[in-house]
Amino acid sequence: MDHTKNGIDRRKFIGGAVAGALVAGFPHIASAQAKVIKVGMSTILSGRVAIMGTSSRAAVQLAFNQINAMGGIGGRKFELVVRDSKGKPDEAAKITRDLINNDGCEIIIDAEPSSGSFAVHEVVRDLGILCLHTCSETSSLTADPKLAVKTAFRCARQGIHDAVAGGSYAAMISKEKKLKRWMTCSPDYAYGRENTAEFLQYAKVFDPSIEVIDQVWPKLFSPDYTESITKILQVKPQAVYSALWGGDVVAFIEQSNMYRLFQNTAFFSGGLGDPPILAAIKNLPQGLHTAYRYNRDFPVLPENKAFADSFEKIAQHEATNWGWQNFVAANFIIEAVRRTGGKTDSGALAKEIGGMNLKTLFGMMTMRESDHTLINYPVAWGKTIAKSPWVVDHVDTEWSKIIELELQWKKSKGYV
Repeated sequence: MDHTKNGIDRRKFIGGAVAGALVAGFPHIASAQAKVIKVGMSTILSGRVAIMGTSSRAAVQLAFNQINAMGGIGGRKFELVVRDSKGKPDEAAKITRDLINNDGCEIIIDAEPSSGSFAVHEVVRDLGILCLHTCSETSSLTADPKLAVKTAFRCARQGIHDAVAGGSYAAMISKEKKLKRWMTCSPDYAYGRENTAEFLQYAKVFDPSIEVIDQVWPKLFSPDYTESITKILQVKPQAVYSALWGGDVVAFIEQSNMYRLFQNTAFFSGGLGDPPILAAIKNLPQGLHTAYRYNRDFPVLPENKAFADSFEKIAQHEATNWGWQNFVAANFIIEAVRRTGGKTDSGALAKEIGGMNLKTLFGMMTMRESDHTLINYPVAWGKTIAKSPWVVDHVDTEWSKIIELELQWKKSKGYV
């Protein structure tokens, strides 16, 4: 990946690694208060997509355990306080207020899907507290300047970035296999519709001959995809794109296997590539195309493998996309607290995080100052195999190309 041609401000470069075995130790700051630093998290801990919440919790706890074992920051240790929103946006908003007002949390990690993140975002706007969104991939959350919050950041993949990479990859396969007739099957909510529209937009940019002949929109967390699968079989596309994720994509693929959908239809997924999700699928078909979410063998770095091993010990399952995003977010927080001398004023922390370059398990990542969103993370696509590491043959995308097309997209939306 290109980490040098995107105009990044290197003033805030961090030379060391992240906590524990993955990062360098932090100096002791004698003047800081010894009071524990409470970090609140609203997420989903129950139901079919509970792995989002359990992965997020495990990753942040791993990062905090590592820094706490070193004595914290100036003697101040980190405590994670987690609440289950059950996937309800109004509950996510209520939980976030309670974490701040009743539990004394000074920092919020929003580990909600996009449906809940917009609700949390407005609470953060109202209360002015530091927040890192770690799971929402809906581009407008941080790309739309009307939604900007000075103390809120996205430490997660973003839909427009995936769309450029996915569109480029899809066009490559489309041209190779002559896949001209496409359908989509994505969840009917903000992320599903936005992600799908962006993927198709860039697939057509790279291969204008692609034709979308139909689209189906099952409800989020739907238990039965028979109606959608039947429609796909009737229309007979050559390729299908889906933004289903978590337990939903597991259910869709297992139900599709019953109808032998993938025998004659190429499948492209934006949400399939989490190892525990792939492991949960009975008879995972080989050769499905998926966006990179997490893989212990990509990028090929010792820090990445160390994270995978450490995460599995605490979570009791393989690492996920939500895991690495939350681990990186926790380390942005840790570094910001270190820079402020152990203080947790939200405004001061936000100033440190904006524009910060952080050495992570994947190499250098940047929290872009202009729109408070993460860049330089792995953006790739690969193909499924029937055993761990589940996805191979990753095709990476240069960040210089992503940023170039992202700027054009922002202009078309009136965001810049």
